[in-house]
Amino acid sequence: MAVIRKRLIFWLIKAYIKKSGKTILFSFLFGLFIFFAMLFIGKYYTHIVPFTHTETIGLTGAYSQDALPSEITSKMSIGLTTIAKDGSIKPGLASSWDILDNGKVYRFHLKHGLHFSDGQKVTSSTVNYNFSDVNQSAPDAHTIVFTLKEAYAPFLVAVAKPVFDGGFNGVGDYHLENITTSDNFVQSLTLVSTKNGGNIIHYVFYPTETALKTAYLLGEVTEVKNVNTITSDSLNLKTFPNTTVTKQTDYAQLVTLFFNNEDGNLSNKKLRVALTYAIPNTFSEGARAYSPYSPLSLYYDNELNHRVQDLARAKLLLLPDATSSLSGKIKMPSQLTIKTFRRYKTVAQQIAAVWKKIGITTTIELVDSIPSNYQIFLGDFNIPSDPDQYTLWHSDAPDNITHYRNLRIDKLLEDGRKTIDINKRKQIYANFQRFLLEDAPAEFLYYPYQYTIVRK
Repeated sequence: MAVIRKRLIFWLIKAYIKKSGKTILFSFLFGLFIFFAMLFIGKYYTHIVPFTHTETIGLTGAYSQDALPSEITSKMSIGLTTIAKDGSIKPGLASSWDILDNGKVYRFHLKHGLHFSDGQKVTSSTVNYNFSDVNQSAPDAHTIVFTLKEAYAPFLVAVAKPVFDGGFNGVGDYHLENITTSDNFVQSLTLVSTKNGGNIIHYVFYPTETALKTAYLLGEVTEVKNVNTITSDSLNLKTFPNTTVTKQTDYAQLVTLFFNNEDGNLSNKKLRVALTYAIPNTFSEGARAYSPYSPLSLYYDNELNHRVQDLARAKLLLLPDATSSLSGKIKMPSQLTIKTFRRYKTVAQQIAAVWKKIGITTTIELVDSIPSNYQIFLGDFNIPSDPDQYTLWHSDAPDNITHYRNLRIDKLLEDGRKTIDINKRKQIYANFQRFLLEDAPAEFLYYPYQYTIVRK
């Protein structure tokens, strides 16, 4: 009975194939054709058949709509110029430029065929930076002329700021889809690719690193950017399932010990230099710094003499009658105070420990903002894209928090921002670095490490 049944099934299949074989073969070949056609379209024509890919990235900080982080604005647009990692100036929306009248006039030539994300053409009339004390004119649709009252070499960096057409329509790879705010601060925003609408980046902002890492652990974000540590409640995020952690050095930020040069003790250059000789050669929090510039910068002086740790020399400088090339007697301070942010407390304790070895007791006070009155402040500053640091170190600059006064430094800073020739500027800022480090109005500690945490 079983044999008869098997024969019956075989006969039925044979009859079906004989009757519908051509249809089956055609359907199989047609299916193969559709499969490979879809692969081809997916590879070369994703703008026709977009595939959705969404990233949810978490950042820390409070930002208004008018002051979004460069992580976001750089995706949405570019400026007339762009800035390379070494600080050199490259074309952006402008294909070229002319510097006239000894640096008082900048004439930019726009590239042709540029459009904002809403389709509007980019012309000289749609690019408006609204600089104060700068006259902007448009001789034709592709030429922009800026006339300054005085020569200002950092102007090429100023026009690297991304251009928008009055809103959030830029000339970048992404456009703003939506944005949510609370109390004038951005809570989240979504960017969509201008080339492939299926590529979406959703940014969410958190007030602290702790809150951001918690959001990652809870699955609210798939990527965490620019955090200074990779632990959360004693959990090393490297060990978290399906997680990749990468480390990079933030050469745009510099953690620094600022000395109050008007303090009764720290006005003595010999004491400041002695303190710097005690500073450790390494910090686990970042790459050691010896200059107010990034080592990637074309203005960084590679011939600088680094002041490495030398406790014996520091102790010698603190002796009242010690012979030294530094003039003036020194009065040994009974105690110094470092004011710092909570995130730098460990670093401050490390410095206090080495200063104790040279006979100086140090107390640490935690603050929430840059103090107006202090002996030593452990903080940080963002290194400008241009080598001009007039606002930090010039005697007349309101942001000169160290109250540093040096006429030679003042002259170098004044000349540097008026000098257009790059080679001459390099020499000016090489001298600036050398004389500043000799005077030690501050001690540059490290470029902080930052981590990106991604869920695979």
